[in-house]
Amino acid sequence: QVQLEESGGGSVQAGGSLRLSCVASGSITGNKCMAWFRQAPGKVREKVAHLYTGGGVSYYADAVKGRFAISQDRAANTIYLQMNSVRPDDTAMYYCARADFCYIDASAFEFWGQGTQVTVSS
Repeated sequence: QVQLEESGGGSVQAGGSLRLSCVASGSITGNKCMAWFRQAPGKVREKVAHLYTGGGVSYYADAVKGRFAISQDRAANTIYLQMNSVRPDDTAMYYCARADFCYIDASAFEFWGQGTQVTVSS
């Protein structure tokens, strides 16, 4: 089993920055895909970014390209989402998720954290 715990959410004004963290624990051997998803009220959960812990090109949704950055600290079993120039439409619950490969569909991700709320005010 794998446990994922997010932190770093909060309230921020438009144009500001936040850094989300996701710490993995449990059976975390091998290279995996780590992703950030978000879900706003009444909307479908969408992938924001992902990276493969073994290396390679990271993925970003068009809505966050150039503003968000995903990174990892392998020694700490932690991934981050640096959120810059945030906008009110970034308001959502942000989830960390893990899968063997970087699937497109959220349903293919086996392990999920509980989420951390991000609220951006105008």
